[in-house]
Amino acid sequence: MGREELFADAREQLASGGSVLVHGPAGIGKSTFLRALAEEYGATAHTVLRCSATESESHLPFLALADLLGLVLDEIAPHLPSAQLTALESALTGRGESSLQRDGLALRLAVLSALRALAARGPVLLVADDLQWLDPASAELLGFAARRLGGTPVQLLCAVRTEGPESQEYDRHLRACPPDTAAVRLGPLNRTQVARLLDHRGHGALPRSTVREIHRTSGGNPLFALELSRALADSPTPPRPGEPLPVPTSLRALVLSRLDMLSVEARRTLLVASAGARPTPALLHAAGRENAEAECAQAAELGLLATEPEAPAVRFAHPLISAALYAEAPAPERRAAHAALSTAASDPIERARHLALATTGTDPEVAAKLAGAATLARDRGAPSVAAQLGLLAARRTPADGVPGAEERRLTAAEDAITAGEVDLARDIAREVLSRTAVAAERVRAWIVVIDTAGHTMAEVDAVFPQALADAGQDPRLLALVNYQLAWRALIVQGDFTEARTAAAHAAALAEHGGDRRTELMALAFQAQTETLMGHPEAPRTIKRALREPQDASVACHHNGAGSARFRWLVMGDRLDEARGTVTALLGEVRRRGSVESEVHFLRGLAETELHAGHCGRALELAREALRLARDSGIGETASAMLTSMAEASGGDVGRALSLAHEAVEHAEQDGDQMYLSRALAALGYAQLVAGDAAGTVRALRRVRRLEQDLGITDPARGRWQGDLAEALVRIGEPAEAQDLIDTSREHAERLGRASVLAVLDRAEALVRAARGDQEGAQARLTSAQDRLTGLGYGLEAARAAFALAQLRARSPEGARRRGTVYDEATRLFRRCRALPWLGQVDEARSAPEPAPPVPVPDAPETLDALAGLAAMERQVAALVMEGATNREIAARLFVSVKTVEATLTRVYRKLGIRSRVDIVRLAAGRRAK
Repeated sequence: MGREELFADAREQLASGGSVLVHGPAGIGKSTFLRALAEEYGATAHTVLRCSATESESHLPFLALADLLGLVLDEIAPHLPSAQLTALESALTGRGESSLQRDGLALRLAVLSALRALAARGPVLLVADDLQWLDPASAELLGFAARRLGGTPVQLLCAVRTEGPESQEYDRHLRACPPDTAAVRLGPLNRTQVARLLDHRGHGALPRSTVREIHRTSGGNPLFALELSRALADSPTPPRPGEPLPVPTSLRALVLSRLDMLSVEARRTLLVASAGARPTPALLHAAGRENAEAECAQAAELGLLATEPEAPAVRFAHPLISAALYAEAPAPERRAAHAALSTAASDPIERARHLALATTGTDPEVAAKLAGAATLARDRGAPSVAAQLGLLAARRTPADGVPGAEERRLTAAEDAITAGEVDLARDIAREVLSRTAVAAERVRAWIVVIDTAGHTMAEVDAVFPQALADAGQDPRLLALVNYQLAWRALIVQGDFTEARTAAAHAAALAEHGGDRRTELMALAFQAQTETLMGHPEAPRTIKRALREPQDASVACHHNGAGSARFRWLVMGDRLDEARGTVTALLGEVRRRGSVESEVHFLRGLAETELHAGHCGRALELAREALRLARDSGIGETASAMLTSMAEASGGDVGRALSLAHEAVEHAEQDGDQMYLSRALAALGYAQLVAGDAAGTVRALRRVRRLEQDLGITDPARGRWQGDLAEALVRIGEPAEAQDLIDTSREHAERLGRASVLAVLDRAEALVRAARGDQEGAQARLTSAQDRLTGLGYGLEAARAAFALAQLRARSPEGARRRGTVYDEATRLFRRCRALPWLGQVDEARSAPEPAPPVPVPDAPETLDALAGLAAMERQVAALVMEGATNREIAARLFVSVKTVEATLTRVYRKLGIRSRVDIVRLAAGRRAK
């Protein structure tokens, strides 16, 4: 898990006849990696020899050699000279006290001869784990043989423990392996991979904030991560946010084995360092550790601290050492360390945190300092830190404190949402609901529960009646609930009209109650809904949402007025303004540390670059958004959908299809009608690029029905209409394509969507070409390309150039210029870095030269046979009758080979036949009559 590329490289190395040496630190997964390789590749070997050394047995001479050759000694004995056999038997059985000093050459040659004898019967795979514990005698003998096995089918698959990433300890072992050995270093897993591992091992219910802390503490080491998660599962009281993870005894023994060698004072200095966020010698001095440099040097010599002469920070060799050291210390010593740091730290946030951890019980002064530090962290763009400090403030707040403990908990929950820690936020809200009867606190907690549901709002349907009951007649509280009801109408019911009405009602209630923030959020939501609906009030609502006074947190919120204006600019073809707007919004939310907004605006910027034809840049941004979405658990469906579009345009089409199917599946599971239509649109586009026109039609017909039911009339919302029309032409349904084009053009003209109109013209050109109007089709494509270029839609313009080239290639003149007719499309796709589309151009360029168009036979007998077929099916069947191959048919009809194959399958089914030969026989039989 998380080693797919390394595993593929190692597999390729073994398949080519080479050997592999896996190395990395303890617990990194070397043995698992080795076992998987041995299991897969061992099946191809005639003989597999194995040994696995341990530290406790490393002093026993020839033990590894006995593991490897003991079971095959009888098999190889007849092939060894007597002197070599005697020496080898003595070494393996322990009789005769064989030694390398006395029988050195005979033993060395015996091992070499034994391996050659085994290889004479078939390939040999030697698997050795934990080479660092191999007894020296066995190691020397294997090294001697390995260096002399050239040309013999003997391969080594070994693993050895090394420490740091710069360690060269494996060099000694590599020199003892065959010359064609590849070294594979296993490094730490990233956070997403650790989360997958924990989920696979039954720890998938852990909050994301806890998974993040496990990843940090384990340093990405899979063994350490699993042990930490097991310790959490066994702990009766899980740690609160901000508290260290429990470190199991097994790991403490592993990482702190050298701690007893420290002096008492040096150990106290390291405890202070482990309690600090960014410990330096200066900080340790300020905390009362007078001999900090000497004590840190002692710890570095023992491998507990990393030695970085040029760096001022005191850094532990592994995060787990710090965690285990802190967990090992008695509670009074921990509090003493925090008390020293509460005055020594220069940062006010750090001072407040240490003050809280140095005290017990409630204390209004400490609570106030912590709340102030939380505000400061929030302003610095560190909402996760603000949430932790807010919870500490709540725990230190007395029962009669003002603000109260529950209010501080709710602020911490809202900070957690901003940081993307939705599990923590939900837990806090549930705790508040169990404690308070205050209506304002309860409604606020219900809103947190709803917010943490994201696009799975159907799961919290029961919350809304309770929230409304708690809100009573208070317009401020009712505004909060109605704003969430607007989202529910959109996501769960898929009703844009109801969503717009609820948002407008929420805005009016908030204005009446003097809640400007909620009023602005509701107006922004109303504007976004109207924009997507193509409602004439959208521009006016956006202006209302942008009026002063503004709220800074709303201005850059992903559901705020800035976001609504960005969407309006994108749909109105003002790409440069849209790019500037979303770039500014992205910078601001990154400064504030708002993860959900960052994911949203990364997608927005990627979408803008995709429209502009900057496919490489769009793909980078989309992948970044998807990584962040999966790390935080926020916006995964939308991010998968957009990344699918980017992959299909500038990356890998197979990956695009996989992501699109994932987005569709998640949207259907969540009951999210809004994103289901967008995910299906992404799927349809990926299928079109992959050459599956029939699949495109199936997906995009669903989108058409969904958007009709949702009340979406603006074709710039999803921009799928041109793709569906093109796919319909490819499968022989030009009439349906023209109907779609006419309907979409009416809405696009009403709303002034210039780029949509140009794409519809491109699609209509294909309809005209299918009906035989080549001249009219080429004129329309030329016009569409020019307009799309002027509007800045680089990829769409390139697609128009490609369609134009394909039409021209079908003419006699185009056939003569076949080498250059695709040059313009190639140049434009290359400028866009649209790799999948470049592949389509290459395929079209290398297709067989099209023959003159063959009309569908009009003999009554043939027409009778083909009467039940669609237009495209009749054309394909007619060309089969003429003896054309699938590639020739694809070139003549301006479709892909896959479309021809799919069409033939339908023809066979409708005619009750099994092959193209039957089509020819059917036609011949009809003519004979």
